[in-house]
Amino acid sequence: MTATAVPTSHLVNPAERINELGRIILAYSEITDKLQKSHDRLEQTVRALRDELSDKNRQLERKNRLAALGEMAAGMAHEIRNPLGGIQLYASMLTKDLVDCPASLQWAQKISGGVKHLESLVSSVLQFTREIAPHIAPAELSQLVGTTVELAEAQAQAAGVAVKVDGAAPLSVRVDGNLLSQALLNLLLNAIQATPSGGSVSVRFCAAPAAKSRRQFCLAVRDGGPGIDPRILERIFNPFFTTKETGTGLGLSIVHRIVDAHEGTITASNLAGGGAMFEMEI
Repeated sequence: MTATAVPTSHLVNPAERINELGRIILAYSEITDKLQKSHDRLEQTVRALRDELSDKNRQLERKNRLAALGEMAAGMAHEIRNPLGGIQLYASMLTKDLVDCPASLQWAQKISGGVKHLESLVSSVLQFTREIAPHIAPAELSQLVGTTVELAEAQAQAAGVAVKVDGAAPLSVRVDGNLLSQALLNLLLNAIQATPSGGSVSVRFCAAPAAKSRRQFCLAVRDGGPGIDPRILERIFNPFFTTKETGTGLGLSIVHRIVDAHEGTITASNLAGGGAMFEMEI
């Protein structure tokens, strides 16, 4: 009996089968790698979105607290201001009547000075409670910084502190120039007060990194002082919180509100080599 011949076209070369299997495994491996990378990117995006959401929730919670506190403070400030006017009037009348009595005149003058201090505090509270509505317009950041540094120059010279500026020019931004200057001046004056005589304060600014597409620029003020006590670092922007004997505790809160009004962020930190840094991103 004659065996039936198998056509050579139906014969499978084992080497080709192995090569084909290898290509299939390689293709599967490539697909798996792509899926894993896609999964990692999605996981990273979700993590970033969660962090952003958490940050936004904290900001919203802070704004709600400040709004409630501002409403209460405004009501109290108006109630306090009315009797203060009367006290100041009577104190001034008493001062005139006591011109011939130096000992008693001194006490009347102290009363008048105390009333003026309270009036200044009430004015600061009312300024804090006002709604900040920035008028956004084109501005040259280097010029704005330079002008603000000039406003602080007298205080810096009196304290024996040098102010150094480092930043890209020109750098066009869209901000409320008056508000941003107010915020920067407040930070500068605080930095000058924190820096011992012979030290220096630096102001540095630059365009925001490409990764932060929502930001226009970064601006940092560094002082040469002892830094901020870590125990109070989280409360540094809280209204009425101050470590100064004559401070109102509203300066940094107003700075924070100005930055918030520009939809930016501001942080305070201690530097490894000493001193503190306030950095805003707008």
